[in-house]
Amino acid sequence: MPASAPAAPVGRAFDAVLCDLDNVVRFYDTAPLAALERAAGLPEGATTEVAYAPEVDLPLLLGRITPAAWVDAIAAGLTDRVGADRARELGQALADAPVRADEEVVALLRRARTHVPLVLVTNATLQLEDDLALLGLTDLADAVVSSAVEQVAKPDPAVYRIAAERAGVPAARCLFVDDRQENVDAAAALGMTGVLYREPADLRAALGSCAEWAPRPAGSGDPVNRER
Repeated sequence: MPASAPAAPVGRAFDAVLCDLDNVVRFYDTAPLAALERAAGLPEGATTEVAYAPEVDLPLLLGRITPAAWVDAIAAGLTDRVGADRARELGQALADAPVRADEEVVALLRRARTHVPLVLVTNATLQLEDDLALLGLTDLADAVVSSAVEQVAKPDPAVYRIAAERAGVPAARCLFVDDRQENVDAAAALGMTGVLYREPADLRAALGSCAEWAPRPAGSGDPVNRER
């Protein structure tokens, strides 16, 4: 935190919030995909099982392939089961799944940001900037740490160190929120306060009484550079 920042209130275990994006702030509607899977005779989730396998998903999240190449890889993994045309249709349906932002979570994070730095820490593609703009969330955080930009993904410890540096806060004074236990555990191993997210109440409880915190000093609204 800047030298002019007030001391943390008694009982508050953090001076910055580091928050995951997907399945915390951003959610995908996979109902259209599920309908296509049923029509193809596949169990629901068959497409995501292929798509999110590390050998298919990680190259996308590290910025090494394009979303189109990711769809190609998904189609290749499904072709033997449903044929090439339908496999591609399923892969594209996942890539094009409608998205929404959880308004309650966004409101909680915006309120927290008036008191402490907020950094989004996400395994995401090189299209993240456009994705955030589509959701109206370009100004949600002080900084964004994206795996595709940094070329390192959670739960690699380097991601958390980068995020703490962007927040300008020691790791031990960061609150980290994520929906995956392995990511929370990795943050906790660096001394961060980890929160496993399942619903907005988890975030609300972790943040505590924001209204009682001192506001951030004037001029501290952008303590670190945004996503490079």
